[in-house]
Amino acid sequence: MLDCGLDMSSVSHFLPLPLVASQRLSNLSTWVPRDADSQLEGELKECMNRIFVDSPPEFVPPTSGLVDFSEVDAIMVSNYHSMLALPFITNGTGFKGVVFMTEPTMQIGRLFMEELVEYIERTPKARHAYRWKHYLRSLPTPLSDAKAPKTWQPAYSLKAISAALSHVQILAYNEKVDICGALKVTAVSSGFCLGSCNWLICSEHEKLAYLSGSSTLTTHPRPIDQSSLKNADVLIMTALNHTPMYNPDSMLSSSKEGKVYSLDDPFPHAHLTRHGRLKPFKSLHAEGFSSEYRQPCIVFCGHPSLRFGDAVHFIDMWGNNPQNAILFTEPEFEFVEALAPYQPLVMRPVYCPIDTSLDFTQARKLINELKPAKMVVPEVYLKPPANAPHRTDLILNLEETPLTYSECQLLSLGIHRRMESMSLTQELALSLNPSTIRPGLNTATITAALHVQDNKYVLKKADEFLFQPVEDSDEETPNKLPRCYPYGNLNVDDLVQRLAQAGLTDARVEELHGVYIITLANEDVIIKISDASTHIISGNGKLREKLRDILLECLGSF
Repeated sequence: MLDCGLDMSSVSHFLPLPLVASQRLSNLSTWVPRDADSQLEGELKECMNRIFVDSPPEFVPPTSGLVDFSEVDAIMVSNYHSMLALPFITNGTGFKGVVFMTEPTMQIGRLFMEELVEYIERTPKARHAYRWKHYLRSLPTPLSDAKAPKTWQPAYSLKAISAALSHVQILAYNEKVDICGALKVTAVSSGFCLGSCNWLICSEHEKLAYLSGSSTLTTHPRPIDQSSLKNADVLIMTALNHTPMYNPDSMLSSSKEGKVYSLDDPFPHAHLTRHGRLKPFKSLHAEGFSSEYRQPCIVFCGHPSLRFGDAVHFIDMWGNNPQNAILFTEPEFEFVEALAPYQPLVMRPVYCPIDTSLDFTQARKLINELKPAKMVVPEVYLKPPANAPHRTDLILNLEETPLTYSECQLLSLGIHRRMESMSLTQELALSLNPSTIRPGLNTATITAALHVQDNKYVLKKADEFLFQPVEDSDEETPNKLPRCYPYGNLNVDDLVQRLAQAGLTDARVEELHGVYIITLANEDVIIKISDASTHIISGNGKLREKLRDILLECLGSF
């Protein structure tokens, strides 16, 4: 599993959780559908013709019907934004796998999850609303359009967080670990945030790259590792810029870079903090806040969704003053939705999203440099934003059309194994008599038994390599060693010619995607030939053996 981000869109349907009692929220009128019973009363409140649920918020858990989490061997987490749903996946599902992430991702992700739990638990509600979910058709929009609210779940607990993190295995950048027997997983820097990474999943002969939140800008994290991602058989790209119409790149100016080398503070907030102009406080009730607070001032506060704690109190205090403003910098939250339960609001909202992840221009440039054999991207990346349908520059316009996927869609990546690596037991290796072809190249014939377990292939010494008799053969075929060892590529024209010489003159050849189908209608025979295998389909055992021998004559042998 690649990442386990938490869908928090459901939170916008719930009333905020104020740390200090809010008179404005308490005075909101109760709303009840006409056909509802009396037990529903008190679950829904109305604010400026918008209906909200008066209950602790619930979250959209990962879809469980498509995947049995108990069968997931490993989860690769790319950054601390992409792990908030982890307890929903690992706890109570039978999950027995391992979760890979970097040390900074685990530490910062733990803080994010614990902060979410703290915000909710410190402002408990007297009741948990759930009956409204049975009256969706009677509710006004947008609540009536809520996606599968009966599957929503309350926030997890601190105990659940600890249980989820017990599955974590810390990886360093470029460290390789084995999973599922034949695969190696590697985390490489993505340049997006502290500890963020992209993932390589490699077998002996195939390479899949997963590119999540990434940035080519020069910021505080370790730069993106592009070389490791090159020439992948499949590149899955996701988590491009949430707000492509806004560009934070201009904030990385040369004057700020110069201050780094002169030992000055490159950013204003560091200078302001050092000189006492910018002061951190954990809450409105923290020691020293009352004595330090004075107007005019700028306050950075609260959870980005504005549903918890001090953010509610700040907006109640200053929302009715047109001289005040609220600045939104989080790109993944709609500020209009965030402010909906605070209306009417006189305070001016300012939307300045800061998103350093790849935009579409940077993504196209990166793909051209990485040169993957196949691309897989979300379907929405091939369409311009709904609010700017004319902006064709805001789509992932590539030379070759990529594979696309949408929610809960099964997609075949088209990776076909053509080769496997096998090991030899010591006993078998000692029994070989290699011949030198040239310096550094030896060859030897091998008669052995192939043992396959957990995607590992081992050749073991066998006294006899037995051909099993065909079940429907007219006569018994004794077990015997192979008469020869065939090799080489099969020439279809040569095979058809040899079939005709053997009296099988009605051969009809079809070719589809590199697979040849030879039909012998008179004999009711189909021969299917691909790069990796050849199948002779016939109900006549003797005829199958005859066709096998003709086919072997088309190959070299020793």
